[in-house]
Amino acid sequence: MKTPFLKIPQDYKITSQVHQSTYLVNGDLKPWKGDVAEIYSTISSTEAYQPTLLGTIPQLGEKEALEALDAACKAYDKGKGLWPTMKVIDRIACMEKFVDQMKTKRDEVVKLLMWEIGKTLPDSEKEFDRTVDYIYDTIEDYKQMDRDSAKFEKSGGVNAHIRRGPLGVVLCLGPYNYPLNETFCLLIPALIMGNTTIFKPAKLGVLLLSPLLEAFQNSFPIGVVNIVYGRGRVLATPIMESGKIDVLALIGNSTSANALHNKHPKKNRLRLVLGLEAKNPGIILPDADLDLAIEECLAGTLSFNGQRCTALKVLYVHEAIVDEFNSRFSARVDGMKLGNPWELGAKLTPLPEPGKPAYIKGLIDDAIEKGATILNEKGGEITDNYIFPAVLYPVTKEMNVFQEEQFGPVIPVVSFKDIEQPLDDMAESNYGQQVSLFGSDINTLSPLIDTLVNLVCRVNLNSSCQRGPDTYPFTGRKDSAFSTLSVHDALRSFSIRTFVASKDNDYNNAILGQILKEKTSNFISTDYIL
Repeated sequence: MKTPFLKIPQDYKITSQVHQSTYLVNGDLKPWKGDVAEIYSTISSTEAYQPTLLGTIPQLGEKEALEALDAACKAYDKGKGLWPTMKVIDRIACMEKFVDQMKTKRDEVVKLLMWEIGKTLPDSEKEFDRTVDYIYDTIEDYKQMDRDSAKFEKSGGVNAHIRRGPLGVVLCLGPYNYPLNETFCLLIPALIMGNTTIFKPAKLGVLLLSPLLEAFQNSFPIGVVNIVYGRGRVLATPIMESGKIDVLALIGNSTSANALHNKHPKKNRLRLVLGLEAKNPGIILPDADLDLAIEECLAGTLSFNGQRCTALKVLYVHEAIVDEFNSRFSARVDGMKLGNPWELGAKLTPLPEPGKPAYIKGLIDDAIEKGATILNEKGGEITDNYIFPAVLYPVTKEMNVFQEEQFGPVIPVVSFKDIEQPLDDMAESNYGQQVSLFGSDINTLSPLIDTLVNLVCRVNLNSSCQRGPDTYPFTGRKDSAFSTLSVHDALRSFSIRTFVASKDNDYNNAILGQILKEKTSNFISTDYIL
């Protein structure tokens, strides 16, 4: 299978490379003269295939990592710093300044999203716009939180003024598949709650943050946001070993999260906010609307080539309908268009990891060796930067594709007679994020739903798994997550309830009344943000 090549529209050509020669620490964009890493796209700019050099990033070392840590610690200053003690309205003003500047960089970020990770033009635009909306929604939720706290409570003869306060210094590590949106879903709530941060972008989707560095620099006080580049092991390990990190915020895999957690000398002091891997199943019951189920399973398995933690990674289809489902589903997969991200109608795009096609082929070969068949004609055909999605059937537990989170374009199908089979598999799985359930008989669906909500954290009825809307909880059981990310929940994940208490007597009440009247405290305040 030859890599498709069409002339690249002028708007999307790489006319100049991005050589990121600075990193942000302590409010300064510090120049870097040391080693750099070249960033390539697996998308070719020429008809004769070759990866495209997009630019370079600094390869910082332990010295620079600890420099960033010191800056974040100094900005937090044991809770005395400008940022953690700042009025809520003033922190919001900083965030609004940032998002206003961020919006001016939309075209640059979208273009780099397409080239760096192969995300389609509509999905790249959606990721940017959704991230902007997320920031605005976070600001509004934070305002409401502050409104709800603008009061005193009284119980047992004690007055209390209860708010949520920051946790301290946050190490933020984002994923490559949503390098803007999911990273900011960690970074933005951590910041607005008054924490200071060290942020290391993922190895892919890293250049797209370059257009935003100046906005970070001039929107937040010195040392509040520190951005470093390089290998995670080199940078994150000494930061964690210092014991000075209060929150590890990571979206990635549990192996990395556990390794970093183990580096911290005082684990009981470390708050974890983790979005990890998943093996979300789709369960298609015999009375399911097959047209709907096939449409949703296509989106669920192959949106962004299946490179999503929320992707459907195994399909359980009842034996009464499995042959019809397989035939129709396989034909639809073969009908999907493979092309570059900006091509109209392209649903399948180049894989950003150079080794991913070979990895997926290994899963396919293992499954075939153990009795599976590729159902679709194009399944497993390889280009220089892609492997066409393979629908595999019948898949059994012995196959690697059943056990591993494939995170790519291969779709295992398992037939079942007794619903206990998929339920048992889910109970035994290391993961518990979401499930898609397709059917119509309420007498069948109702007890299933009652069980499934205790195995995963989101049951999608007749629809594919997904993260959004961002106002809904996003979390998982077992190895799939720790803490909850949503606009509302993330603010709480990056903060702790803290309060001022005083016995209800004339002496204390007079002092509190004077503090409120003179507005001498940023914490004790009944000001109402409109």
